[in-house]
Amino acid sequence: MSRSSESKKASFSEIQTDEKNYMLFGMIRSIIILPGTALVFIPSLLLWISSKLPRYAGPTHFNDPRFWIGVLFLLAGLILAIWTVRLQLILGKGTPAPWDPAVELVIQGPYSHSRNPMITGAFFVLIGEALVFQSWLIAGWFIVFWLANLIYIPFVEEVQLKERFGDSYIDYALQVPRWIPRLRPYKKA
Repeated sequence: MSRSSESKKASFSEIQTDEKNYMLFGMIRSIIILPGTALVFIPSLLLWISSKLPRYAGPTHFNDPRFWIGVLFLLAGLILAIWTVRLQLILGKGTPAPWDPAVELVIQGPYSHSRNPMITGAFFVLIGEALVFQSWLIAGWFIVFWLANLIYIPFVEEVQLKERFGDSYIDYALQVPRWIPRLRPYKKA
């Protein structure tokens, strides 16, 4: 084997390693900054505040059905969030974060049923946290987060997606609902 073919192999291997590191770093950064703040930091702060209030009862007991309903919401939300972040990284070749957006339109998996499955996953996590921890403050944070996304997604995110992906996104948006999933998956015509 010649030196040039060995260096080409090394370069290809290095590129693969760089791409894997980029994907891992992008995923970690996206998770820590965006969902980490909305789903972990703020709810933790609210729980700490709740614990100082005289009427806070503490987490739901595992014998209480609300505990298990909350756990189901948490698990469903986490699975949906991880699945969608992974699709954004692999198929979209970017992250869900606005500072490193996907360069390919992702319409597979849960995105073939709803345009915002990642945010739906975040909603589920917050509902689960409110139930498990019996926290009206987290329930209130869920409402604020939900209202913020009701404004941000159509007026900012979708405008950017139309600019970035053009007719492909417009057709997709006409066929796939923003929030309530369609039963049959969207297939690009």
